[in-house]
Amino acid sequence: MAKKKSENYLDFIPVINPKNDWSEGEDGIATIHMVHRGFYATIAQKVFHTPRVSHIKLDEYGSFLWKRINGERTVGQLAQQLKEQFGDQAEPLYDRLVKYMQILRNNEFILFRGKDKVKE
Repeated sequence: MAKKKSENYLDFIPVINPKNDWSEGEDGIATIHMVHRGFYATIAQKVFHTPRVSHIKLDEYGSFLWKRINGERTVGQLAQQLKEQFGDQAEPLYDRLVKYMQILRNNEFILFRGKDKVKE
């Protein structure tokens, strides 16, 4: 059996998923506008009057990172920028950052170049 190559999460390159839009408020906080698509979302919108678009407001740390995701910086580079900006307030830095990136990916807010299908 071939040995699986171990991957370093800090080398992954996040890309903002183009299917979602986002905006920045006057306070510098980013808000992701997620459009609910698909058959079940359409039924929920018609029957239960659920909104077509959800607005997810990020916190200060999340907004800082979100605005720096450009499809070229690695998670490790983003971690370094976060450390420079917030210092010890960002600790435990790597655990929190990896979990945050996993949440963004699971909700399809970001994709990873080389791992997911990213439109160039």
